[in-house]
Amino acid sequence: MYAIVEINGQQFKAEAGKKLFVHHIQGAEAGATVEFDKVLLVDNDGNITVGAPVVEGAKVVCEVKTELVKGEKVLVFHKKRRKGYRKLNGHRQQFSEIIVKEVVA
Repeated sequence: MYAIVEINGQQFKAEAGKKLFVHHIQGAEAGATVEFDKVLLVDNDGNITVGAPVVEGAKVVCEVKTELVKGEKVLVFHKKRRKGYRKLNGHRQQFSEIIVKEVVA
């Protein structure tokens, strides 16, 4: 059984026991239980239910494993040729690591 769930504006395939890295969840501490109810699709052993826009009564229960994980560094480099202008910026996105406990449909 799996579900397609929307978490912080992104869609994820959630199955029991799966580890997900989602955009940082404000106020969630390590070990806390978090529920997401914006379930867009549920597959229960071949029986597919598609929401319009969400599936009523369905939710995904997750546990926060690590509240803050930094992603890979992305370098942004700007240059204007023949002008001596160079600028280098770096960015590391903040994620939360969650483990899907169960999919309730």
